[in-house]
Amino acid sequence: MSSPAWVVFRKELRDTLRDRRTLVAMVVVPLLLFPLLMVGMAKFSQSRAAEARDKTLAVAVADAEASSGLADYLRHEPGLEISEVQDVTALPERVRTEELDAAIVVPAGYGAALAAHQPAPLQLLHKSSDDFDIPRTRLEQALGRFEQKLLDERLRGLGIEPRSIDPLDIQRTDVVSSRELFGKLLGGLLPYMFIIFCFTGGMYPAIDLAAGEKERGTLETLLSSPASRLQIAFGKFAVVTLTGFTSALLATVGMYVSVQSVTGIPAPVLAAVQSVLAPGTIALVLALLLPLSVFFAAILLMLSLYARSYKEAMSVISPLMIVVVVPAAIALAPGVRLGLGTALVPVLNVSLATREIIAGTADPLHLALVFASLLLLAAGGMAACARWFSREDIVFRS
Repeated sequence: MSSPAWVVFRKELRDTLRDRRTLVAMVVVPLLLFPLLMVGMAKFSQSRAAEARDKTLAVAVADAEASSGLADYLRHEPGLEISEVQDVTALPERVRTEELDAAIVVPAGYGAALAAHQPAPLQLLHKSSDDFDIPRTRLEQALGRFEQKLLDERLRGLGIEPRSIDPLDIQRTDVVSSRELFGKLLGGLLPYMFIIFCFTGGMYPAIDLAAGEKERGTLETLLSSPASRLQIAFGKFAVVTLTGFTSALLATVGMYVSVQSVTGIPAPVLAAVQSVLAPGTIALVLALLLPLSVFFAAILLMLSLYARSYKEAMSVISPLMIVVVVPAAIALAPGVRLGLGTALVPVLNVSLATREIIAGTADPLHLALVFASLLLLAAGGMAACARWFSREDIVFRS
């Protein structure tokens, strides 16, 4: 004979899976929209970057002394269309309106400064853009090569071999592993996404299973069944936990699919990302999200039970998204690390622990504290939810 709590769970799960809003929030968004969004953004960024790299830049050079040789040098640089102008005053406006991609002003005194072996002034006019500032970077690289040419000529004029002024040949070796490097980059964003999906995945079922049943008048019928209030509460609670956790799980699947679908990723980068998304790593991250899903389910179900109607539950629960997002966003800030203090802060500890797990630098003691605090929160949330469900002034609030 089935347990009453199990019967309630199956009944509520069946009703939940019939709700279109729940299916969209729990399945469609994390499994389909997330990969499409990531792949689309990656392809768009790649195309914009390629367009900015291949674009022929219109650059004006205003040489007050007409003797710098800068314009002639830049004409031999690939991807630059150089025009020489006299009117300096119009250049800022021409760059601002994007008639020109950039302008270079060679002021009076340039030649004298070079002759005196002093730094010669140059003014670069550019407009910061939304294409990664690649045009400015390209022009600065060309100017850097021109500067190196002048430096070599100056040194040879003094009878000095250019290489002799470099007493050190520094060979840099970064000891950080590719997993740790990309783990730190991805590890800040991924828990942010997982936590949001975990919360939104349980939000709609929680509202429907409590406030929605109140509004439909079916809660009284359920309470008159042989199942005790604790069993009914546990059945509903398990459904909300399952939907929240499933949403986070599907977001993980969607993320993995999106990474595999993006073309043009360098092989070393792809190998590093795949090591970050190894099954063992993801399993440990999901183990963190399970008690968090239980805690979210308790809060959501309690607030939904307190509300008189579906609309009121939405107005009460929706602002809670900010409370969830802020700690997750704090984990993105530089210098915020998992420690004895942050391991006890809800949501923030999950974000920081996930980042450390993905990077492969997690401290076992800190992880144990995170798991312990999450389990205590989950147990406290379950007890509070059961107690809340036993109060008639809450269940039949009007």
